[in-house]
Formats: sequence, C-alpha cells, structure tokens
Amino acid sequence: MNSVSGVRIAGGLLLGALLTVGGCGYKTPPVPPATVVPVAIEDLRYTVQEDQVRLSWTFPGKNIKGEEINDIAAFDLYRAEIPLDEYCPTCPVPFVEPIEVDGGMTVVDGKRRIATYDYDLLRQGHKYFFKVQAKRDWWAASADSNIVTFVWHVPAVPPTGLTASAADSSVQLNWQPVTSRRDGEPVQTDVLYQLLRKTGENDYTRIGSPVAETSTVDRKVVNGQQYSYQVQSVLRFGEDLVFGGASEPVIVTPVDTTPPPVPTGVEVFNTGKGIRVVWEPSTAADVAGYNVYRRSEGGGFGLIGTVAVPDSTFVDESAGEDAYFIYAVTAYDRTGKGNESKKSAEAKPRY
Repeated sequence: MNSVSGVRIAGGLLLGALLTVGGCGYKTPPVPPATVVPVAIEDLRYTVQEDQVRLSWTFPGKNIKGEEINDIAAFDLYRAEIPLDEYCPTCPVPFVEPIEVDGGMTVVDGKRRIATYDYDLLRQGHKYFFKVQAKRDWWAASADSNIVTFVWHVPAVPPTGLTASAADSSVQLNWQPVTSRRDGEPVQTDVLYQLLRKTGENDYTRIGSPVAETSTVDRKVVNGQQYSYQVQSVLRFGEDLVFGGASEPVIVTPVDTTPPPVPTGVEVFNTGKGIRVVWEPSTAADVAGYNVYRRSEGGGFGLIGTVAVPDSTFVDESAGEDAYFIYAVTAYDRTGKGNESKKSAEAKPRY
C-alpha cells in the first residue's frame, strides 16, 4: 500500500512538472532583446486640414540600449474616438485595434525619415486620441509614443485676402475675418487665426499661438531669407480648438533697410605724399566697408574712394600739395541695397 501510494505521489509530481514546463511558453510571451526594441516615439504631432487629420512622427533611430538601428518593420497607430457628451476626462482612453503603417529605413539621404498618415473618417462633435508604436518585429514593439488629442467639428472656411509686407527684420501680415463654416453655416463660436510659415521645400509650421486679430507681425525672420506664409482658421469650443482651412500662400523676403552707424573719430593728415584719412573701425557686425568723400571750401562732397573692412585708413593721393580739402566718411553694410550711413563729422587736414 505504501509503495503504491509512493508511486502515485511520484507520478503526480512528474506530471505536474511536465505541465509546468509545457505551459511556460503559453503563459509568458517571449521577451525581445534590448537590441531589437526601438526607443519610444516622442514627437507624434498632427495637423487638421478640412475634414482630415495628418499625423506625423520621426522614425526612431536607436534601440532602448542607445545603439543605432537602421530600419523599422512597421508602426502601429492606435486611435480612440469618443462623443463629446460621453467623454470622461478621468477614464482610461478606449483605444481600438491599431492601424498598421509601413516602416522602412530610418535614414534617407543622411536625414531621419518622417512618417505620415492621413485619417479622414472624422465625425462631428467627437474627441480623438492617437498614439503610435514602432516595431522591428511582431514581438518587438516600442513603448507608447506621446498621445495627441483634438476635437473635430465642421471647420471654418479658410481666411481670404492674405497680404504680406516686408520690412527690416519683420513681416506685416493682414487678412479678412472669417464668418462662416465649411458647410455654409455661420460661425457661432470664437474664431481664431493660426499663422503658418515655411522656407524652401520645408513643410509649413505654426508660428506662435492662434490669435483673435486679423493681423500680426512676424519678427522672428532673417533679412534676405524668402518666406511663404498661410493663415489657418481656428474655431474655439471651450478649451478645444478646431483647425480649419488655410489661406492661399503669400511669399515675401524681408530686407535690411537700416544703415550702419556713422563713423566716428575721423582725422585727416598731410603726409607730404598725399592726404591720409583715418577713423575708428565700426563695431557693427554687418559693416562691409567705408566710403570716403571730400569737398573744397564752398563746394559739395564727391566720392573719392572705398575701403573694405577691416581697414579704416585711406590715402588721397590725388590731392595736390597745396590743395585744401575737407573730408567725411560713411559706412555701408553687406546687403548690397545701398544701406549707407550718414556722413561723419567733417575733418580738415592737419599740417
């Protein structure tokens, strides 16, 4: 009896061990090595245009160990859609099954790639949430990205009549107010306007926050750089913003119209081999050179020479030994637009 019982106990232990070993692969999914798992995406962003949203993010370039990776198999884009009258700010976000977005090489032509996805099944009066994961294999997904969220209503029509006037280190922009939605109904909430700007082949980016005024001045520009602008209509519903259409673009180039400071410390000496004119070098960063003028008693000034920086000396070899002239100096900048300072204080030769 005892031996039979012992056999049964041993057999039970063996069976339990086999079941435990056999069940491990089903109860615990395989853990991918750190060299495979990409870092989480941190720059998921969105732009709402008309009746669709464009989501974009940068391909992750490293794994969670900090090592470079060359490719991403795919992205899982998760979405949640909640009617505004059912939205609970403290409840978990009910994300649905993800949309798979193609991956590929992380770098092309030396630049990290940008992934984009357009979602056009937006519904009036709903709040949307999106997040994304990067995958290098079906079992090696990154952690969640940042979450972006917005409310969608029928947007306003694009602003019209956008104009841009270039000035020195600034651009003045004006447009007409928006009063109707895209479906032709009048706007019955606050209308704001978002300034968009781009340079070259880059995408438009938002400049500042939406404003209620129909004009603005962009002072964060560089003279000589060409800029393209649009203005986007924005409807405000409480704390939520609904971005509408963007205006037709305008292109403008701000120009430097400010002359350099007037040269100081001008002195004139008769060297016996000509008249030497000297002055204090300008400390202005954009000064390209100086113009030297002279006149006779009772006459008007005429240009007699040009000096490039960093020199601040000019010798007038055309002045006769007994000639008596009065001199003045101006500074000009690098714009090539004729930005020349006023003439310095007049200086007479010392003998």
